[in-house]
Amino acid sequence: QVQLVESGGGLVQPGGSLRLSCAASGSIFSANVMDWCRQAPGKQRELVARITSTGSTNYADSVKGRFTISRDNAKNMVYLQMNSLKPEDTAVYYCNVWSSFLGYDYWGQGTQVTVSS
Repeated sequence: QVQLVESGGGLVQPGGSLRLSCAASGSIFSANVMDWCRQAPGKQRELVARITSTGSTNYADSVKGRFTISRDNAKNMVYLQMNSLKPEDTAVYYCNVWSSFLGYDYWGQGTQVTVSS
């Protein structure tokens, strides 16, 4: 059974930075897609950033130029570096690892990010 555990969330002032980490335990092949998604109160969960097994990335327009997603296949880790944080970035951030080819889709429990002065 694969488990995903996020860490690195917290309270930060506007303009500050945080780095989120997601550790995958169990057997998980690197041929997958790793996403960071977020859900703010009263809003639907949205995709923030994606990285494929080959390292291709894409980002939501709202975070382009501020957030950077990366992965370490050897360690089964995915990261989200968040800079120039804004109050509207406040949400619970979730790690999602999936592979349509291999037929799995795993989610972490989420980590709270609060941007406030």
